[in-house]
Amino acid sequence: MIYSTNKWGSEGKGIISLVIADLTLISFFANVFVGSSMSYFAKRYRTEAILPFAYIWAVLMGILIPLIFSFNHASEYLIYLIGLSVSSSLLAANVNLFVGQQNIKMFNLYTALQQIVHIIFILIIVYLVKVNSVTVYFVAQIASLGVLFIASGLQIFRHCNMRRISFSGKVGGKLLDYGWKTQLSAFLQFLNNRLSFYFLEYFKGIVSVGIFSVGIAFSEAIWTVSRSLSVILYSDVVNNKNSNDAIEKTKVSLRISFLITLVFITIMLLIPGQIYSMIFGRDFSKTKEIILFLSPGILAIAVSNIIGYYFAGINKLRILNVKSLIGLIFTIISSFYIIPRWGIRGACIITSVSYCISSGILFWRFYQMTKFRFQDFILSKAEINLLLNKVLKKNRTLK
Repeated sequence: MIYSTNKWGSEGKGIISLVIADLTLISFFANVFVGSSMSYFAKRYRTEAILPFAYIWAVLMGILIPLIFSFNHASEYLIYLIGLSVSSSLLAANVNLFVGQQNIKMFNLYTALQQIVHIIFILIIVYLVKVNSVTVYFVAQIASLGVLFIASGLQIFRHCNMRRISFSGKVGGKLLDYGWKTQLSAFLQFLNNRLSFYFLEYFKGIVSVGIFSVGIAFSEAIWTVSRSLSVILYSDVVNNKNSNDAIEKTKVSLRISFLITLVFITIMLLIPGQIYSMIFGRDFSKTKEIILFLSPGILAIAVSNIIGYYFAGINKLRILNVKSLIGLIFTIISSFYIIPRWGIRGACIITSVSYCISSGILFWRFYQMTKFRFQDFILSKAEINLLLNKVLKKNRTLK
């Protein structure tokens, strides 16, 4: 993000943000088969029975949906969007299979490598090939996703019997039924998260999108902790038949996410605004203000992500759709009135309030099922000692 803002400025960052937003939108169609359904059924069916559905669906959606978008959307970056859609969906199938197999080590590895390899390819293209346009970002990302898909695929196929590959209608139906329900919720939540980009572009121009997206991306980087905990929790819940144990693990993850996220937000708000301008460029002087307005919603989502993955793990998907739909309705109605008047600041307020509303609904439903305790947001002495021991053990291992 730092490199792209300094290299291509607010306009270039705006283009990248809109293409990636389109990619995320497309991924919801692909994720019907390659997303959480791969994780959910990884130990319920053979890999040879579910992976072929995922691969074929990834290619079909990766080509078809961008083509549909091109009829009423800018087609200048269509070829890159197709490449990104196909490669990211194929890799997602492999990575989500690792989650379902409780191979969190491989999930973490490929999640980190997506960023690292992408940066390496950008540097190669810019400094060795001598290409400097914003399209470098997309070409490098396609290349990195392709390399990682091949590498992860080789790992998976070492443990597969190619002769057992099959296309069962029953298996395909199960994948479809679970997949579309989870993706409906994710799609609605994505609109909550990113609809303001499109309103900003329409009312205030592409530069506003670039400025706003940096504040959003920098703030949402805090969700790394929440998402990591959520993935581990989800993997455990779908393979755990003890409901009380699953609830207790959810509460532990909830308070860890709450406290760590609160610490990171505080640190970000203590950083002087001039530092953000120095890091990202003078176009991004409003980054600290954006983070300030977004911080209540960022904290709310960081905690409610944990609860959302718990509901997905026990196949209680209706509440996820309800909370996302209510947040989306608020976003749409308020955006028409607030963004034309207040611009970026209005988009921040709308996004943060929408996050808080949808998160509040999840809290309400979760604590209908369990007893509410303020201790759920405070780590016990034993849990703090356990975390410290793990950190110290990891540091000794690294040394």
